[in-house]
Amino acid sequence: MNVRRKAAALAAGITVTVIAATPAVAAGPSPSVAIPAGLYGTSDPTYDGVWRQSLALLAQDAVGVQPADKAVAWLAGQQCASGAFAAFRADPGKACDAKVMVDTNSTAAAVQALSTLTVSYDAQVAKAVKWLKSVENADGGWGYSAGGASDANSTAVVIGALGDAGVTVPNVRKDGKSPYDALRKLALPCDNGTDAGAFAYQPDKKGRLLANADATAAAVLGLDGESLTGSRQDDAEAPTGCAEPDPHVPETALSLNGARWLTRAMAKDGHLTSPLPGAKPQPDYGNTADAIVALSSLGLHDQAAKPLHWLETHSKAWAAQSGPAAYAQLVFVATTAKGADVHDFGGQDLVTLLNATGPTPADIEERVTAGPEEKTASDDNDGSLNVAWAVGGALLVVAIAGFVLVARGRKRGQQQ
Repeated sequence: MNVRRKAAALAAGITVTVIAATPAVAAGPSPSVAIPAGLYGTSDPTYDGVWRQSLALLAQDAVGVQPADKAVAWLAGQQCASGAFAAFRADPGKACDAKVMVDTNSTAAAVQALSTLTVSYDAQVAKAVKWLKSVENADGGWGYSAGGASDANSTAVVIGALGDAGVTVPNVRKDGKSPYDALRKLALPCDNGTDAGAFAYQPDKKGRLLANADATAAAVLGLDGESLTGSRQDDAEAPTGCAEPDPHVPETALSLNGARWLTRAMAKDGHLTSPLPGAKPQPDYGNTADAIVALSSLGLHDQAAKPLHWLETHSKAWAAQSGPAAYAQLVFVATTAKGADVHDFGGQDLVTLLNATGPTPADIEERVTAGPEEKTASDDNDGSLNVAWAVGGALLVVAIAGFVLVARGRKRGQQQ
């Protein structure tokens, strides 16, 4: 669960239980609700079911994995008639009423996931987008709940959803204000000393803007028009200082200012630190991952290199404990950061680990259940052999390949 969302739950008096997602970590208490067959993760989904499912599907799409039909069906089935999504509905067959707490974050994450699927969910996406537009605040942004004060995280994840759904984000306005106007109001100005360029989650009770790493990483992605996954970009020149944004086109400068602050925040230790009040400072794995994705999506790979190395070295236990959303965040890192490998991230194959937290993906299920007669030529040859044939091959390779093909041809009834 995102640190900000966990903190909000704790503040509301909600007990948040984190349960092991893999056998490598001792299991915690049983979830208070039954885990649906199509849902990723084994921890209680009450507060993050749609969120973690959406991230898992986004991560699978990012690495070319076709998700299980029942995983997609579970997510689509969580939608209310209004188009909105709640964090989790144990009985999706029951119509949503006023007691169902729908929210912008779950809705936006679901839109991002459903927009990536090869099977069309255009109708569901359109309904969700219509709902998101209907609850836009007068300042152009969104709060976690409909009508709540705008915050950087919610506004950014909605921007990503609208973009993935094919909506022109600057044209989504309320009282003349766009989502970018809302984010601009949460940016700390360049005369704010060491926190110049950072973003606040929301103004505090006194109206002050306080730097927040989670909000800054989210805002950088949102201002750059990126979804939660980010995207790998070519190397770009790093900002040398905080720049006052052009009033007419503020997005680029604000995004770079936020990236500069994230770079400085991680420069010493290679990671961000958990901001939970009263607790001993701890490395913040999730927000560090988000920050790396934000930097890499701007092409700031040199600035992301040290945090990337730290995360590769230290994230194994955190991901195993936190489950599919954490593995998804690491996949986003590995697919955006220069030099990262999703199949060898600190010695781990993130794709295999993510897939193991839920129903077997459709394409893997097909390969497992396929009989000898259903295999294709690409299934019968490994990567090295294909490369050898493409290059021309040495005589020895040709001889070996011929032997293998003859043997396999006999097994398939001389199909060759």
